[in-house]
Amino acid sequence: MTASVADRDRHADPAPAGSAAGRPTGGARDLLTRTVWIWPTLLMLALGVRGSSRPQLWRDELATWSAATRSTGEILDMLQHVDAVSGAYYLLMHFWIGVFGDSPAVFRLPTALALAGAAAFTTLAARRLFDTRTALFAGVLFATIPSISRFAQEARAYGFVLLAVSAATWLLLRALERPTVLRWLPYSVAVAAAGLFHMVSLLFLSGHAVIVVLRWWKSRDHRLLLRFPAAVAVGLVPVVPLVLLGRRQVGRQISWLHEPWLQTFHDYWHNLFGSPLISFCFLLLVAIPAGWSRGRRPAFEIGVVAALPIGLSWLASHGSSVYFFERYQLYTLPAWSILAAAGLASIKPRLVGLLGLVTVVAIGFPDQQKLRTGASHEWTDGKRAAAIIADGYRPGDGFAPARGKDAYLMLDFEIGYYLPDRVHLTDVLVAKTAVQRDDLFATECAEPAECLGTARIWVVVPTNDDDLLEHFSTAQAAALRASYTPTEVKHVRGLTVALLERKSG
Repeated sequence: MTASVADRDRHADPAPAGSAAGRPTGGARDLLTRTVWIWPTLLMLALGVRGSSRPQLWRDELATWSAATRSTGEILDMLQHVDAVSGAYYLLMHFWIGVFGDSPAVFRLPTALALAGAAAFTTLAARRLFDTRTALFAGVLFATIPSISRFAQEARAYGFVLLAVSAATWLLLRALERPTVLRWLPYSVAVAAAGLFHMVSLLFLSGHAVIVVLRWWKSRDHRLLLRFPAAVAVGLVPVVPLVLLGRRQVGRQISWLHEPWLQTFHDYWHNLFGSPLISFCFLLLVAIPAGWSRGRRPAFEIGVVAALPIGLSWLASHGSSVYFFERYQLYTLPAWSILAAAGLASIKPRLVGLLGLVTVVAIGFPDQQKLRTGASHEWTDGKRAAAIIADGYRPGDGFAPARGKDAYLMLDFEIGYYLPDRVHLTDVLVAKTAVQRDDLFATECAEPAECLGTARIWVVVPTNDDDLLEHFSTAQAAALRASYTPTEVKHVRGLTVALLERKSG
């Protein structure tokens, strides 16, 4: 049976009080061991909320907003047609918005809280595998990865996936120490949560299965070979209906992804960490445990949890669907952080390892700053465009955002999110709204000329060129030109806002 954390720490090079090493002893050391998870948690939460209101919402977040602001019945109806894989998250955000509102910082706060929890479980898992020093390093490394900060400030489900997978890893290690039913049940809950928030994340089970087999091979405890599959099966029960529904929608969800090749790993690795420099630092650090004379087993175990899902997703992406995308494998970052921390913590003298940690954090600081600019999530300035419309608004005004080939930009949601409540625009080129269609996209009028009944129309297009109507269909552009003339044209970052007024006579 695996030694307890307290036992491992008690035998890990104790230093006398007042020694040059300055390491805590006795009660102070026990307190540090018990509370080591708190500091990375607080750090992650601070980084998650710092500046979270600055970046403008981008199209994926706007999809969350559109879905979550519908009634529960409307959300369930929509999930029958699109985005079923995000249904659990949309419902969670629906109730969050109902209580706390949808301002950018509040809208993104649940993700920051989820990733703070992920930092805690990352630290706890590292402590079970190694020691308190490695645990603290792992938590700090995880919290300061630029991509983690980026997705801590995004209203999407990835933070909850990271929370579920990191919790599952810690719960697995805990259950392996004493494989009772009461220890496997929480693991089943974590598996279910991971699958409900993002089905692709279930690839993490491959790494866990390897750990279980290795532990069984050493202990020959046959309970492991029975209770682990049973716990996984229980966790997958609520996910099965979602998988069946999601398979019918896969063409809409991930059809835009391209089949990966070996060279794809280059950009993938950099994007996974949100910084080429940080990804290079991790690549160096995770290689250190390979040269250890001892402690290779836990390093190999967590290395498998980090690498195997990525390899499997790459292989699976050469079939009918593509799953190899860095956002979809963010859940591997806790394991990469633990492995890198193990490398850092093994460096002697210890001060050098600490300086290495500080250096890695400092290297990522410029990227942390870039993540908090207004344009870090989306290149268009929908907030300023909405302000222009609000300043010139008159009751009864119409609205015509570019759709067609630009529908994926969700300009209607972008402008709608930033418009004040007093502004009510009629979407003049729409036959059925997204809500009426139980979808994320509206159906446009088949005969545009018959839908144009307002005296004034605000047009928003994703360009700064002079030809406003090139982003509309031929029929739409012809109808607008025949009946309206632009009286006001303003440019903001990535967008043009124009007021069209009906021609006299």
